Amino acid sequence: MKHQYFDAGGVPSAAHAFKRSAVVGIGSWGTALAATLAENGTSVRIWGRRADAIQDINTNHRNEAYVADAPLPQSLYAVHKMSDAVRDADVVLIVVPSSAIRSVSRQVSEYLAPGTPVAICAKGIEAETGLLMTQIAEEELPGHPVGCVSGPTFARETILRHPTAATVAFPFSPLHRISPETSPAVRLAVSLTTEHFRAYVSDDLVGVEIGGAVKNVIALACGMLTGAGFADNTRAALITRGLDEMKLLSNALGGRRETLTGLSGLGDLTLTCSSTTSRNMSLGLQLGRGIPREECFDGRPVVVEGEANAVSITDLARKLGVDMPICETVRAILHEGADLGQAFAALWARPIEAEPMAMDFAIAHPATDQDIATLAERIS
Repeated sequence: MKHQYFDAGGVPSAAHAFKRSAVVGIGSWGTALAATLAENGTSVRIWGRRADAIQDINTNHRNEAYVADAPLPQSLYAVHKMSDAVRDADVVLIVVPSSAIRSVSRQVSEYLAPGTPVAICAKGIEAETGLLMTQIAEEELPGHPVGCVSGPTFARETILRHPTAATVAFPFSPLHRISPETSPAVRLAVSLTTEHFRAYVSDDLVGVEIGGAVKNVIALACGMLTGAGFADNTRAALITRGLDEMKLLSNALGGRRETLTGLSGLGDLTLTCSSTTSRNMSLGLQLGRGIPREECFDGRPVVVEGEANAVSITDLARKLGVDMPICETVRAILHEGADLGQAFAALWARPIEAEPMAMDFAIAHPATDQDIATLAERIS
């Protein structure tokens, strides 16, 4: 399949979509990406462990276990053997929880043809090492181009063909800068782009990945204060200052600040902090209402990426000397026994700072201890 793209000079050129793709992960987002690729004419095999989901996809063209009432392309085929999915693929998308990226990447490496590009579609930072998801995959998949896909995307809306956009990021070699249509990023973007799904291309893996990881923690903060009874002013403040925390961490790791104002940064942050479709926002909302953690989601063991990443992100930030007060507040509440009301009241009582970093000063907050205690009581 050939598509047209326009380079910086406005000259159209052909970019070739991948013919055969593998999606590793049969959850909601893996299913959505596989459906988008299949809809665009790519041969897709999706791997998963759940026999019921595999049978549902192959027999009923649905995945009711993860994405209810969302029809899938009939050409999408699910398998339970990793080798059947990966062996002949031109590109592999790994779409599993961040905690499984290392083990799954190692498993994929056993069957992957030399030089096959791999896109990581999980968001987070590894707890033990502080590595980004693509850095983990690079360790486990030497010799393979590794990139990522990230953006403001809910799986069900994607499958239902709501207009959606995301970013595809891979390193760009000198050759790719001369002929971008040959790069894995452009080829995957072309493979994903349909009349309803629009992919953008980036070479800033650090910026794209930091946006995807940190937004989950900020969404927990937004959920907590929304659950405590606060509304739009509060959420807008957390989103804006959370974006600044993203930028600071990305910059410290060599990413570009402007990446964080794009789809994988501000876009994903806004979406995740504004809807209970996000598990991070939903968990925060329940905690803010006073529901004990073990009783959230009606007691079901729901994986919430921001919960673990509140620790891995702040551990990394501390090593780099980056101040991330919102993320630190979420960590304190979730993992260090801090009272939700007192922790957020202390966050709001931090010294007054300038927004332009160049001004670089802090002034003591005028609130008294009683003022802070009153706010803490309101939040609690």
